[in-house]
Amino acid sequence: MTYTLAASAEMLHLDLPFVDRVRRIADRGLQVEIWNWSTKNIDDLQATGARFSSMTGYLSGSLTDPDGIDELLRTAAESLRVADRLDCPRLNLHGTGLDSEGLPVHPEHAVTPDMWLRAADTLRRVAELGERAGRVFTLENLNTAVDHPGTPFATAADTLALVSAVDSAALRLNLDLYHAQIGEGNLIETVRRSLPWIGEIQVADVPGRCEPGTGEIAYPVVAAALREMGYDGVVGLEGWARADPDEALDAFEAAFTAP
Repeated sequence: MTYTLAASAEMLHLDLPFVDRVRRIADRGLQVEIWNWSTKNIDDLQATGARFSSMTGYLSGSLTDPDGIDELLRTAAESLRVADRLDCPRLNLHGTGLDSEGLPVHPEHAVTPDMWLRAADTLRRVAELGERAGRVFTLENLNTAVDHPGTPFATAADTLALVSAVDSAALRLNLDLYHAQIGEGNLIETVRRSLPWIGEIQVADVPGRCEPGTGEIAYPVVAAALREMGYDGVVGLEGWARADPDEALDAFEAAFTAP
């Protein structure tokens, strides 16, 4: 196995306090993903000794409107300081700010050429922040059919276009295969096309956004393709447990471990 496995503490062991969720995942030898750091006790997270795979890289803002750009850059700089405390290598971004339900704060159902240019310029400025801090920002694809309607720059093709246009080592894709399956499908070729710009891969099954084996995606086949391609980054389970969280993590590890 050439890649490293991680899991989201935001979506597993929901009956436990957050810091205990982190410990449970880390005790399995997995890296840990977190979302909004501003709601967490960073000292407590440091004390777990967990290795963090990724965290949200902004608190608010957007890629295209002037006030939103300023806010995104300001909160990205704040996020970098927290990432330094947690030694978290990747900070995640979306096409626009999302609310607590995962919906865009300012929905955009049509993206103009001027918006594309402003988004690429904003991401260049974000990448410069990452370069100076020695961290990597990742731009995540989302689906607009089920979870995130109205999010601009949402598809895997959109995020690949922006990240490859900026072409900085401090800006990469967070390629979420759950979202890509709903939005586009053709997962293995999507990974192959995106491979030079991937910073992390996230997974969950479709429908339901639960662990591998609960839906339609043949994740052992995807895993074999990743190994064949030589992918050596992180594969993170960003999904709910259909029932028992430990069994969900067992299924995830089994799907991504070579037979």
